Amino acid sequence: MVDFLSPLYYNGPSMIKLEAKTRDIKENLASIRKNGLIPAVFYGKKTDSTPISVSQVEFLKTWKAAGESTVVTLTRGEGDVDALIHDIDFDPITGVPRHADFYVFDKDLKLALDIPLEFVGVSPAVKELGGVFVKVLYEIKIEALPSNLPHQLEVDISNLLTFGSQLTAKDIKLPVGVSLVENPDEVVALVAEPKAEVEEAPVEAVDLTSIEVEKKGKEKNAEEGVEVPAEKE
Repeated sequence: MVDFLSPLYYNGPSMIKLEAKTRDIKENLASIRKNGLIPAVFYGKKTDSTPISVSQVEFLKTWKAAGESTVVTLTRGEGDVDALIHDIDFDPITGVPRHADFYVFDKDLKLALDIPLEFVGVSPAVKELGGVFVKVLYEIKIEALPSNLPHQLEVDISNLLTFGSQLTAKDIKLPVGVSLVENPDEVVALVAEPKAEVEEAPVEAVDLTSIEVEKKGKEKNAEEGVEVPAEKE
């Protein structure tokens, strides 16, 4: 999600466009969705909340390409709007998006976002020593001009050479114009030593023959009415 209090300024054009149509809030939402559209809204600190609708197919393409960290230009007859995808409501049964929020950032406000991490490369500690690769963080917070915001950040794990090797936030190479907000010493990933398998103690074999013989002896005594005399005092 976007931290609207962190400082950076937008001064670049958006590379991704999505056609939007202003909608009447009285329109039936079920009818909108039935026509292959998603009801949505854009808003900002200096922008009034405006209801719109966008193509479901085109929105999914846009979201896949932009995520929540790339500027999207909403093209409308009333004028284009640069915004970030801020929130999506999914149908809990079908998983299909049924509403979307776009945040129109103020040019005088700085932006800081959590950017997803993509782990690349091969760790010798994993491949050659059989270590266990552990992802500690899946995203880190950075700040950048919206025109420089990366869709994701690559984390090279080829330097994880031994058990206990780890990568921290400051080890991630950031693109030009991007700075780290996350704690530099925060562990991002590591290689753990595999746990040794504990051998289970062998279970003693039970002599089923003796149990069967004893059982049959009791059954025979019961059938013959044999009584065991009580011990005399």
